[in-house]
Amino acid sequence: MLLEKLALTSEEVARTSSRLGKVELLAGTLGGMDATEVATGVAYLSGRLPQGTVGVGWASLRDPPPPASPPPTLRLLDVDAAVARLAKVAGSGSQGRRRRELTELFSRATEAEQRFLTRLLLGELRQGALEGVMVDAVARAAGLPGSVIRRGLMLSGDLGVVAAAAIGEGAAGLERFRLTLLSPIKPMLAQTADGLPEALARAGPAAVEWKLDGARIQVHRLGDEVRAFTRNLADVTDRLPEVAEAVRRLPVEAVVLDGEAIALRADGRPQPFQVTMSRFGSRLDVGEHRRRVSLSPFFFDCLHVDGDDLLDLPARERFAALADHVPTELRAPRSEGVDEAEAERVLDEALGRGHEGVMVKALDSPYEAGRRGASWLKVKRAHTLDLVVLAAEWGHGRRQGRLSNLHLGARDPERGGFVMLGKTFKGMTDQMLAWQTEELLRLESGRDRYIVHVRPELVVEVAFDGVQRSRRYPGGVALRFARIKGYRPDKSAAEADTIETLRAIRDG
Repeated sequence: MLLEKLALTSEEVARTSSRLGKVELLAGTLGGMDATEVATGVAYLSGRLPQGTVGVGWASLRDPPPPASPPPTLRLLDVDAAVARLAKVAGSGSQGRRRRELTELFSRATEAEQRFLTRLLLGELRQGALEGVMVDAVARAAGLPGSVIRRGLMLSGDLGVVAAAAIGEGAAGLERFRLTLLSPIKPMLAQTADGLPEALARAGPAAVEWKLDGARIQVHRLGDEVRAFTRNLADVTDRLPEVAEAVRRLPVEAVVLDGEAIALRADGRPQPFQVTMSRFGSRLDVGEHRRRVSLSPFFFDCLHVDGDDLLDLPARERFAALADHVPTELRAPRSEGVDEAEAERVLDEALGRGHEGVMVKALDSPYEAGRRGASWLKVKRAHTLDLVVLAAEWGHGRRQGRLSNLHLGARDPERGGFVMLGKTFKGMTDQMLAWQTEELLRLESGRDRYIVHVRPELVVEVAFDGVQRSRRYPGGVALRFARIKGYRPDKSAAEADTIETLRAIRDG
């Protein structure tokens, strides 16, 4: 397939607001690919490179050669071969070799192809083709139910590989994807509920368990061999020896567990999230890191035990298997079949011990790996702050032409002015986007290619899940999972919350 077909599809997908419309466009393009092209095509249309980062930045793409004249000739697999060569460039003279490779590639690309390649290489192909949309597109192109594709993705972790099998071989091609011990599968994800009443109503008979502020882990054991993986399927076994030791002591021969690893204080309360994550960042001096920051595993689901796959069993049976094989001290606290009063008690207990909130899990549901389904619902009591908008970035996709990603600042009474502590585009309605674009342009004080800087006058109420240390922002703190609740026209910038308030939340 010609690259231009992908480029034009990408542009049309970005202009299409309807999810179904995006699915149909993507499915049409995928269905026209040769079997050898599908995996690469899925990756490119999802906005990622199969090779990962290839060392190309804005400076390398600032002055491309003139685009090729029609008709287009650049084929998808030719591009992928060129990107693979770029990924291997290293050592002395690498900058010049990379530049020559890019010039050769871009000189063969039409104008539409150059736009597509630039965004793809820079990781800025934001067209609204997220994984859920792409899964549905693959299902439509293959003529298969979306649940079949999601299951294949769950077990393989690579949508491109699943798509190639589904489109090339149909349902029979997906039979090769099975749960394999010591190989990770995509974790089940949760949606957010506004409160316990809503979560319990949506879940039906449910369990309520503590939502720990740790790092998601999936741990496999086969005999004495143990592997631990992150939610992104990275193997971190060598960095978490205490987790491997705990699972190796279990009275099983083979098991797959889903859970969290968390650093706890002496009183059992959680350390800040970044303290936990510090254990995942380096393979060096693991013993010393462990001495300074010990991790405790807490498991909340069992996906396999001693030869039996449990993925398709209802949660109550998986939870029973977990209780049979994992001791209480290694399980996330949970109450099953609860009413609202008991759920409130569990939530208060979790919050009282310093954790994020609770998970409400439908007891009749299977393990929907890789999917943010309605069977798991998270309930938190979020913090809110009144912050000031310092700048905004132009949006992509349905936000095209509107100022979307807000730069948020807290007041700094000691030094004067405002301190930036994060960005967010979450929580905005179309009406809010239209209003804030007009207001922010009225307050404009300067701009560059993507960012409009504004006078610090607009106050916005921001919900967030926590505050973490940050070297990226000058105040030394950043918000976790910030989302906009609404503007506060009743407040002036002088009434915004201070940077000291955030530091107190971080340290508390």
